[in-house]
Amino acid sequence: MTRITVELVPRSEEALISELEMIQQEFPQVMGINIPDLLRFPLRSWDACTCAKRYFETAIPHIRAIDLNPDMPLQMAEQLQQDGITEVLIVTGDPPQDMSRKVYPTTSIDVIRRFKRELPGMKVYAAIDPYRYSLRKEYDYIKRKIDAGADGFFTQPFFDLRFMEIYGEMLEGQQVFWGISPVTTEKSACYWETKNHVVFPAGFEPTLEWNIRFAREVLDFVEQSKANMYFMPIRTDLRAYLHGIFCNS
Repeated sequence: MTRITVELVPRSEEALISELEMIQQEFPQVMGINIPDLLRFPLRSWDACTCAKRYFETAIPHIRAIDLNPDMPLQMAEQLQQDGITEVLIVTGDPPQDMSRKVYPTTSIDVIRRFKRELPGMKVYAAIDPYRYSLRKEYDYIKRKIDAGADGFFTQPFFDLRFMEIYGEMLEGQQVFWGISPVTTEKSACYWETKNHVVFPAGFEPTLEWNIRFAREVLDFVEQSKANMYFMPIRTDLRAYLHGIFCNS
């Protein structure tokens, strides 16, 4: 069965609760929430997932590898277990802008192994970035994460269904959450192109209508391939975006 989640930014507990309540009440197609760990906000991802668990059975925190001291216990382990959080996504993490904050030379592969060793009941997802490296290099990185014990993958957002199909062949047999994110302004498109090296397909338009059509195409692809997907609505009206996908098809 296809699982659909939404990635929510935990700007504050009050804002998060408002979005959780809206999604729960209006979009029964959404089965869970995944939450990034963003240092510019005070709410850590696992604290936000504690809140999300009151509304959804599935709440998946992102864990930043570079924040984890390899010589200290996992700081969130006890809370994850107490709150019944059974899935995590391991990401490398961007270095903090404030370099007074301590980070470590810990890799996502190190942390995948550590979670599987110290919390053997936890389902551990790894990240895939289709625009980061060459196809060959990213595939080799994927295989290393599988060897480390990754149970599945969350992809960075895709913007081209043909590109997704290529990765779908590479990832056959793996549990995958395919990511998409609406890009609705020229400025946002430029950011994705320069920061994340995205190549948009011919016919791409930075409009809500184009992104809704694309989301429906991806949803069909995901359902046919018996995979999962998540929506990452950045600077987009969440209700309008989800309503266009689920209620106007």
